[in-house]
Amino acid sequence: MSTIKKNYLGKKRNELNEIRATGMTLQELRFLAIYLNKINPNDLNSRRVRFSINDFQSIMKLGRIKPKYMANVADNLLNNIIHQQTENGGSQAFQLFKKCTVDMDTATYEWYVEIDAHDDALPLMFDYKSRYFAYRLSNALRIKSPNQLRMYEILKQFEKIGYRILSIDRLKFYLGIEKTEYLRFGDFKTRVLNVCQNALEKNTDITFTYEPYEKRGKGGKILYLKFLIKKNDAYIDQISNSIQQNQSNDIIDTIDADTVYDYNNELSTYERRMLFLSDACDNEFSTSELKVLHDKMIELLPFDIVNDELKCFNYLMRKYRYMNMQNEKKKIKYRFRYMVSIIV
Repeated sequence: MSTIKKNYLGKKRNELNEIRATGMTLQELRFLAIYLNKINPNDLNSRRVRFSINDFQSIMKLGRIKPKYMANVADNLLNNIIHQQTENGGSQAFQLFKKCTVDMDTATYEWYVEIDAHDDALPLMFDYKSRYFAYRLSNALRIKSPNQLRMYEILKQFEKIGYRILSIDRLKFYLGIEKTEYLRFGDFKTRVLNVCQNALEKNTDITFTYEPYEKRGKGGKILYLKFLIKKNDAYIDQISNSIQQNQSNDIIDTIDADTVYDYNNELSTYERRMLFLSDACDNEFSTSELKVLHDKMIELLPFDIVNDELKCFNYLMRKYRYMNMQNEKKKIKYRFRYMVSIIV
């Protein structure tokens, strides 16, 4: 049975990161992080992951954990449904995992957890070459709430770009917060944003600041936030020291900390822009659809707009908002086709 090592470097596909897994608790998110950090995305035979309860307990610095508690976490993990948008604008729902076992190893008399992904979820976890990001497991295990862990992942995904612009509604969607919660921005800022900001600075390899990006009218409701994402040098030094003090024959475990930031290098500038522009349309459109929209913008818009990433984002965001306004008056059946038609 392989152990959980906090310095393991795992990968998470962008598409999986942008899907909301309804109501996942912190322990369930940790199980998912452990799973992604222990599989080999290039080898489907690694789909079954096993780790000991004692190991989990030690890593998390928890008191004694009963197998029954871990079985309850596993049960809840199996009940989580994710929703994935289809190419035609519809959606499909399926489970992330199909089997979770909590049992005793007859050779070591040690209790363990074994997880196997659902067949429908395998394309989200295996055999992908681009559109992913990487992070060390320690960043997920030290965080103390689901909000904080999800905030880390959605910002870590954009660390290479250096910033991310999100609508308040989309951010709540990613964090698992209902639109009706924290209606006053002051409450959302105090209870969610600032708490996450402090937690990530203390416990992870990135830090962030944020500012209002767009409001409704002068002094009106904040609609979008801009997050500036930076490498947390103090935390990186801490991880590097930990690696040097705990040398291992496992090359993944002894990898230099800065290597974390090289895993998206195969993404071209064009693909990075598609990733960025996706947020302007609340991630409604597929990558191929975004490329069509972007190519039409290049064809029809002035050079000073298409040559500026933020101007492209703002243009597309306003067109998307206009489409939603028209949709309130009369339902738009073919939304992508309509979006293409209003780019002029």
